Amino acid sequence: MTTLKEKLSSQVTAYDHWAQRRRYGPDGHNNLSLWVLACMDERLPVDEALGIHVDTPAGGGDAHCFRNAGGIVTDDAIRSAMLTCHFFGTKEIVIVQHTQCGMLSANAKDLEKMLRDKGIDTDNVAMDPTLPELKLEKGAFAKWIGMMDDVDETCIKTIDAFKNHPLIPKDVVISGWVWEVETRRLRAPTRDSEKRARTDFTSAPFGVKEKQPRRWN
Repeated sequence: MTTLKEKLSSQVTAYDHWAQRRRYGPDGHNNLSLWVLACMDERLPVDEALGIHVDTPAGGGDAHCFRNAGGIVTDDAIRSAMLTCHFFGTKEIVIVQHTQCGMLSANAKDLEKMLRDKGIDTDNVAMDPTLPELKLEKGAFAKWIGMMDDVDETCIKTIDAFKNHPLIPKDVVISGWVWEVETRRLRAPTRDSEKRARTDFTSAPFGVKEKQPRRWN
């Protein structure tokens, strides 16, 4: 029979390891050895979508979670994924994008023009003030914004980008998913228009007529 003293001592030891897990490198991985890339949109509930505990309760500990506009591959997303996979014991990457995404709502060229109209020289912007070596080529700003034509296509290409990146270990399991804001349901990305007909998955319903600057090869 386990005494209450033994149970409490075990809980204290386990919590200490949880709190100090970064000291242990790969042996101090998060609960699920998982890294999640998700859109920053407030209507995308990562915990509900994936059935894990990252955001609720705060510090749930199941995964490292990185959010950006669109949940797409960017240099900083690669940086974070590289760190968690090589040094913090992560064995799986899950990408979550969603319908009704704000990255469908405008053409990146129009957004760049709005910034230029405000006096911002988008050909000469410090991408990271602490790293002046990090620069965009002239004319690349609109591509850098990362607007989408189609959420499912973007999700598929984001998966491929991580699978083929030299900084991501080949044995890491990688998958991508689309959260339907309209139905609160998760599904795999698909090109089957019938399976996604009940949702806004392209930029067309937002009145965007021109194709986005080509970001994906």
